Amino acid sequence: MEVTLVELKDILLPDTMKRAMAKQAEAEREKRAKIIAAEGEALAAAQLGTASDTMMSHPPALQLRTLRTLVEIGVDKNTLVIAPTPLVNSIGDVMNLIDREAAAAQMRAR
Repeated sequence: MEVTLVELKDILLPDTMKRAMAKQAEAEREKRAKIIAAEGEALAAAQLGTASDTMMSHPPALQLRTLRTLVEIGVDKNTLVIAPTPLVNSIGDVMNLIDREAAAAQMRAR
């Protein structure tokens, strides 16, 4: 005699086993969610590191980013934010940054 197929129908699982299986499935979902969140944090940290390096090499970029953040806060919260800054130095720094970037672009174009 050879058995080729076995089929089970109407299996009744005890409630304790159903709860255990549900708990295990929930733990697996939480585990995957934590891994995905951690991978996202690692990618974000790498990008923030790159952005930080860029801003450290261009100090006016940090100031421009700060001003942009203040503008975003003002728009989102419908508020006015006044931040004192040495305007003359800031304008000079921004102009120097623009000049350096233009010179770098010309060097790359050659």
